[in-house]
This record gives sequence, structure tokens and C-alpha cells, in this order.
Amino acid sequence: MLTLQKILLSKNEKNFFGKLESFRNKIINAPLLKQQDCEKVRKIIKDVQLKQDKAVAEYTKKFDNAKLSPADFKISLQELNTAYKSIDKKLLASIKKSIKNVRVYQKQIFIGKNKKFSGTGVKYTPIERVGICVPGASAPLPSTVIMTAVPAQVAGVKEIAVVSPPRFNGSIHPVILATCKELGIDEVYRIGGVQAVAALAYGTPSIQRVFKIVGPGNSWVQTAKKEVFGQVDIDSIAGPSEVLIIADKTANPEFIAADMLSQAEHAPGSAVLFTDSQQLAYDVLGNLTIQCKNLSRSDDTLKCLKDFSLIACFKNMKDLIDAANDFASEHLQIQCGKNSRQVADKIKNAGAIFIGQYSPVATGDYFAGPSHTLPTGASAKFFSPLSSNDFVKSTSIIEYSQKMLLKNGDDIIRIAEAEGLDAHAKSVKIRLKK
Repeated sequence: MLTLQKILLSKNEKNFFGKLESFRNKIINAPLLKQQDCEKVRKIIKDVQLKQDKAVAEYTKKFDNAKLSPADFKISLQELNTAYKSIDKKLLASIKKSIKNVRVYQKQIFIGKNKKFSGTGVKYTPIERVGICVPGASAPLPSTVIMTAVPAQVAGVKEIAVVSPPRFNGSIHPVILATCKELGIDEVYRIGGVQAVAALAYGTPSIQRVFKIVGPGNSWVQTAKKEVFGQVDIDSIAGPSEVLIIADKTANPEFIAADMLSQAEHAPGSAVLFTDSQQLAYDVLGNLTIQCKNLSRSDDTLKCLKDFSLIACFKNMKDLIDAANDFASEHLQIQCGKNSRQVADKIKNAGAIFIGQYSPVATGDYFAGPSHTLPTGASAKFFSPLSSNDFVKSTSIIEYSQKMLLKNGDDIIRIAEAEGLDAHAKSVKIRLKK
């Protein structure tokens, strides 16, 4: 069934769609922690609430092997400046271009303008303070800073706190720090994991609480975000990165194989191809085998292909599109030649749609403008990509004149009395007497 083992063909439809559903459920459940691990997350959060900075330091030493005092949590301005001066100038130039593209796009889609109607209206206010989680993986992730901080800045958020585990010589990678510096973010903490989420949500003497937490992370971080939701807002509970590629016989199998590998190398990451061409399916399979051997992380990528990836060959494009909408993938690529836009118009559920053979996921991950923080695990059926609109909150405005209340008062009174709320009704009646 899985890529590099066997292509799933739609000869037996009941068996075919049953296997598709089973595979999708496997991807959806991949980020979930076992019950005993969820209890561990709750314990860490409770410890941070009770012991605050002391607990943050203890868990940072335990999980990240970094002995820090509370005074060491925050990255100094000198460290930010040093990192900024140290990174490659061409890389910095590319980071600046990415920031510009994201800022332009986020301004274009921003809806946070106050509106007033007859007697009512809506007021948009930026969230005052936001926390951003930046994973401390083996590779630095400046794109995570860009794709989360820039939308917040466009929305008008004044205070942004970045947390990232101390994985680079007891600190945070210089590229991440330089990106923060470029964005004018000077509140950066070398802490990560569950303890960082708890510190942001509840606050400690060294770390002021925030009102929304965004950004990716492993299953422990995502579970922690879920646990503190309600105390703070969060973006989503993100699972492993995933791509679904829709392709017909006109597609380039080398391109598709490269696109699948770009997600599988996340390890874990899910890469799925839906096609109505059996020949393309086998051509992609062959290219996966060849290209995977030449990757620096080939062993992990190959395992991920076997565990979380799939090629499925459908009888027709209608069944394929229906299945794609059911998958509701984080990234959806459409490589169907001149019919790509027509196919895209039929997609209802996807985090981001990449149209045409020259739109790999990397364009969205790093440069195009939309945030790469996207809904995973079929949650694109009800969640949207992170954007500038997620960093404002709306307040309803009601402003009735005496004339308006006189006109509508009797209707309000009837509804209040129907609900048995006498005081509600009287609060209107008392004004109608004058």
C-alpha cells in the first residue's frame, strides 16, 4: 500500500477507499500523545504554575541539557546584534525579501477596519501580546519567525515574545536571532518545550504572560498548547507536515517525486500522490527511489516514505477530487497542466493550494507571502491558515438612540418576557416611560 512498496490501485473500490480512510486516520492520529504522556504534560504545566521560573529552569536542564538561571532565559541585545552581524549577507538579503513579501500579502488580506451601521458596528483591536514558538530542530527555522511574527505585526500587535529551546551551543541559532533582530523583536527566550508554553500562558517573574500562542512544535508542544487553550488563544494544534499532490498524465514525475521528498524529509512528514494515470504512478515511484538515495537525510526520509506516504491511482478525476476534499491536506499541489486551475476551483478543503508545476511547496514555505502555518490532520475542513486577521479581536458595538429604542422596544420586551427574564424587560420599559 505504501510508497516504495506498492501503489494503491482502484480495482476493488471498497477495499481501495477503505485503505485510503485507514491511511488518513493514521496521519490524523500521528501527533497524538499517549494518555500517560498527556498526564506528564499536565504535570509540567502545573509545576510551572506553582514553581514558576524554578520549574522552567529545572525542565530546561532535564530536557535540553542546558543549565540556566532565570536571568539567563532572555537573549541579550548584544547577542541579537552579534548574531545579526555574523550571518551571511546574501542570506540576510533573502530573509529581507521574504519579510517584504509576507508583509505585503498580509496587508492585502487584512480585514481589521472598524465598521459602523445603523445602531450597531464592530471594532477591531489588535491582541496586545503574543508568544511565538520556534522549534529547536537540527536545522534553524528563520521562516517560522517570519511567517508568524509578520502577520502579527501587520495586525498591530505591539509585544511579541519568541521562545526557542537552547539547542545551538546552549543558545538559539544565530539565523533565528538575526531574523528576530531584522523584525525588531528583542524579547527572545532560550527556552522551549512544554515549560515554555506554560510560561507564556501563565507568566513567571522572568516571562510576562501572553494572550495568544502560535507556532509549530512536536507532539509535546502541541499538546501543551491544547492544554492551555482557554487561558490563552492558540493558532491550531498542528501535526506532521503533509502534502497531497493531484496530478494527471501531463505531470512531470521528477518534479512530483522531488515535491514528495521535500515533505518526507521532515521525518515525520506525509507525502501523498493522487493520480488517474497508472503510468505516472509508476514513473513517480521510480523517481522517488532514485532521488531519495541522493539526499543527505536519505535514511530518515525513506522510513518516512514507507510509514506516512502513499501513491493512489483513481479510476477518474471526480473520485480523486472527492477524496482530496476528504483528506483536507495541509499543502495541496495541483499539477494537471492546462486543467490545473479548473481542478483547483473544485477544491473545498486545503490549507494552501499550489497551482501548476512551477509552484512547489517551498515557494509558500519561504517566500510567496501567505503564512506557512497551516491546518494539518484534515483540520482544513474547519481551520484556516494563520494570517494577520488572527491577531485582532472584534468587539460588537451597539448604540441605540431614544428614537430607535422607542421603535423597537415592544419587540425586545416581548422576547425578554418570553424567556421569563422580567428584569431584562423592565430595563427597556423604564426607558419607554420618559
